[in-house]
Amino acid sequence: MERLGTGIGWRPEIADAVERMPGIDWVEVVSENVCPGHLPESLLRLRERGVTVVPHGVSLGLGGADRPDAGRLTALAERAEALGSPLVTEHIAFVRAGGPLTASPCLEAGHLLPVPRTRDALDVLCENIRVAQDALPVPLAVENIAALFSWPDEELTEGQFLYELADRTGVRLLVDVANLHTNHVNRGEDPARALAELPLEAIAYVHVAGGFERDGVWHDSHAHPVPRPVLDILAGLAARVTPPGVLLERDENFPEPADLERELADIREAVERGAAGRAATPVREAEPRTAGQERPEARERLGLAQAALLSALVAGTPVPEGFDRVRLGVQARALAAKRAGVVAKVAPELPEILGDAYRPAFLAYAQGHPMTGGYRRDALDFAEHVLLAGRPGHAGARRELRAWWLERSGPAPRSGRPAARLVRATGRPAARLARATRRALLRR
Repeated sequence: MERLGTGIGWRPEIADAVERMPGIDWVEVVSENVCPGHLPESLLRLRERGVTVVPHGVSLGLGGADRPDAGRLTALAERAEALGSPLVTEHIAFVRAGGPLTASPCLEAGHLLPVPRTRDALDVLCENIRVAQDALPVPLAVENIAALFSWPDEELTEGQFLYELADRTGVRLLVDVANLHTNHVNRGEDPARALAELPLEAIAYVHVAGGFERDGVWHDSHAHPVPRPVLDILAGLAARVTPPGVLLERDENFPEPADLERELADIREAVERGAAGRAATPVREAEPRTAGQERPEARERLGLAQAALLSALVAGTPVPEGFDRVRLGVQARALAAKRAGVVAKVAPELPEILGDAYRPAFLAYAQGHPMTGGYRRDALDFAEHVLLAGRPGHAGARRELRAWWLERSGPAPRSGRPAARLVRATGRPAARLARATRRALLRR
């Protein structure tokens, strides 16, 4: 595996600081946030200096019951080629559920959710990874994720699950030590055991990030300093193997560049501390295993289970049997809060127009309106919902919000035509008729 060195997650908010930081060997960029034909100038300058850039995907949903979407795979491949990357990375997670496989509505989580550590989930994940590997021009590495809850009746530990996954597919592993700490706090899992069970030869690189604890739950925020327990897990990993690369993640609440540089120094020190004790640490040898085959019924069982769980989290349906209701409540609130925050980022005009009313209005909307088409669609649907409900109360804000919605929602019918006549005249399919009707109402 190529040696990457020490890196940091590239984000537009800290792009200038990253360019000036000493000792940055490589950066990671969220794949969905860059366009191959219009790469940020900062990334181009880093590449010209010989800094490696790795695209990190967040929306593929390799752990979902459906096979990976060809369009998303093509987009990930295009970004790898545009950036000249030696590999691409994604997550061992599902991000959507439902659809034709389960004859239920397709729902979007807007977040990385854990797959059950079962043989069904492992079989499906292995096949999905093989599909992805065949479609990508460079090697793939997959990341263990943080979770607020556990699935009932799991059959494997995290380390066993990752070991078999790498053994059966040859996929590389992106080991997130902050996520191991999260799962220690939230699910009582031993990070040392996970490290002891990992296939060390499969590690591509390591993520390090911060978070915070509230009411006994650890939130992997990527918005706080890296805590000592995470650095200790990193040292424990480095005591077993020299990681090819280590990267600091920070997604918001960015500190001064000097603070980021201190965190990078702490990361280097943890790796050195672990390496100093490596000679006394036994390394687990790989055991021969059979490749295994996907069982056709596994996809349907996994799909039904994931759809039921996601519906409980975002649509308020009953919690499936065996889950911790309190923890799922925490997860549901976290998903709604994240959804409100991301919509505010992709459509900053909405909180500007609605002011302090934006967040409570969005959270109330989210309770009865699961996301089905991504965050930009979500922003439009929320604005439409607010307008149809006769809000906001201030006439000026209503006009501003209506103008914003009409500008972004496509061609609108002429304002003087009654909605019923418009529906009969256009002959559009039902879904488009409904939208045309709503637009007519919103224009009044």
